Amino acid sequence: MFDRHLIPLVRRPLAALAAPLARCHLSPNQLTLAGFAIGLLAVPLLAFGCYGAALLLIALNRLCDGLDGALARLSGGSDSGGFLDIVCDFIFYAAVVLGFALADPVNNALPAAFLLFCFMGTGASFLAFAVMAARYGLQSPVYRNKSLYYLGGLTEGSETMALFAAMCLWPAGFAPLAWGFGALCLLTTAGRVYYGFHTIRRAEEAR
Repeated sequence: MFDRHLIPLVRRPLAALAAPLARCHLSPNQLTLAGFAIGLLAVPLLAFGCYGAALLLIALNRLCDGLDGALARLSGGSDSGGFLDIVCDFIFYAAVVLGFALADPVNNALPAAFLLFCFMGTGASFLAFAVMAARYGLQSPVYRNKSLYYLGGLTEGSETMALFAAMCLWPAGFAPLAWGFGALCLLTTAGRVYYGFHTIRRAEEAR
């Protein structure tokens, strides 16, 4: 929901940070994998209740996620890199939820399972539409620089980062945050399915 407003604001600072990385011949894929590894290190920290340190690693992961895209734009980018980036993102999101479940299985396991179920809906609707959009040559009017067609919704990257930050700052509130965000994910999934189905059907009929 907020990504379309935030991305233009951070694009220039990210490009400035990516420029020296490009001069050091760091590839976008290397940065993607480094950020992914950093993000996964947050899981054991969450499991042992080190929420402040975990939040720092989550934030570093998101910074790397922004920088690898900026670096890709400087070097021309690639579809293989876009594929690697989105796969790492979805695994990272699920891993953070797993970390909270491990921290307190008695209280967190069920809301964590619900949130992962809801993440599955947003992820599946997002990726399935991207495949069909590529087949019919559809392009996003908002995210033109992305490797995939990015469907919007109530729960996008910035909202998910805000959720993880809130959970780290208020770990006792994991359950209500997970239930509430999961409900928003369900609304996002419903909207994407409706929009995606009718958009693809119109593209089919136009052929």
